[in-house]
Parts: sequence; structure tokens; C-alpha cells
Amino acid sequence: MVLFALAAEARPLPAPPDDADLVAAWEHYGNGQMQQALDDYRRAARRGQVIGEFNLATMLLNGEAGEANQKEGLFWLRKAARGGLAQAQLGLGFVYENGAGVVASQSTADHWFALAAKQGDPDAELELATQYFLGRGVRQNYAIAAVWYEAAANAGIQEAQYIIASCYEHGDGVAIDLERAVYWYRQAANNGDTVAAEKARVLGLATNDGKPL
Repeated sequence: MVLFALAAEARPLPAPPDDADLVAAWEHYGNGQMQQALDDYRRAARRGQVIGEFNLATMLLNGEAGEANQKEGLFWLRKAARGGLAQAQLGLGFVYENGAGVVASQSTADHWFALAAKQGDPDAELELATQYFLGRGVRQNYAIAAVWYEAAANAGIQEAQYIIASCYEHGDGVAIDLERAVYWYRQAANNGDTVAAEKARVLGLATNDGKPL
């Protein structure tokens, strides 16, 4: 198993232009020169460069320059997450949720999802919403779930758009608002969800005297 594929198929982040090691690493990575990229990221990581820490972790966990190195990869992933990088926090959340090289802990996963979500990471917003909706690792709370689903929906996440539409349709964590439900079903439909398209059509007719909204 490619361990870090758990974390939303994580790949190294683009380099900021003001860091020579990261710029060189990004160029080497793009050219398929994985060992050189790994060495460059390691130099950046050892300087405390958080993107270097994260990118080094992804390469090590995915085994992109030889065999995967779980122990070192998790070390650098934790450093990047503790350094405040949302992508690393999300990734560490997936690691704890799935017990990938660590003792599985949903509450610890939720802690990292929450930190990333509070920075506006849409995937983390979706994950955190789902934990509150299902009551996994946190006390079930539909109202909090709806807040995070709508945040992810506003960021364009199709799954979140469908779910928040359903929340507005059925009153899960929010007051029933069929017009908002139709709006979000249509947004999901615009992102390719055919079931949402039909829900929007039927609900739209029902809420506007037989005429689409």
C-alpha cells in the first residue's frame, strides 16, 4: 500500500520563489529526478521550512525516491502539521483515522482535521463535518456538521454541496429552507452530480407553484 495515498493523494506542494532549495526540488521533481528532489527537500526541511518538511514527508511516505520510509515520513509530516501547514494537518488526520503507521485514533484525527478546517482547507472542512454528522470521535452535532458542510460547499466540494442541500431539505442541523436546498442541489448538479440535478428539478417545481426556481 502506498501509505500517503490515504491523504487525498497528497503530492508535493509548489515551491515559493524565494527559497532556492524548494525551487530546485520542484524542478527536479517535475523532471522525474526524484533522488535530487528528495535531497533538496531534506535540506529545506532541516532548515525548518514547513513546505520542505511536508514535501519530504510525502515523498518518503509514497516511496517516490526508492522504498517508502514510514518512520521518517511520519516524523516530517508531524513537524509540518505542528508548524501549521493545513495540508500536513489534513494528511496527519487521515493517518490517524486509518491507523497508517500509528495507533488509529478518530479523536486525534478529528483534532488535526479541525486545525486544517479552521485554516479554510475544503477537504478538511468536509472531513470534520462528516465526523460531527456521524458522531465519530466527537459528540454528534448536526448543527456544527452543517456549518462545516456549507463551508466546504462554498469552496466547491460537490459532496458537501449535496449533503448541505439535504440538510436544508430535511432540517438536519439547520432550519428547513427548500430554496437553499434547491440552490445547493443545483450547485452539486453543476459539478456533475446527476442525482442532485433530479432533486433540484423535483424540489424546484414543488417550491414554486410548478415552475422551476
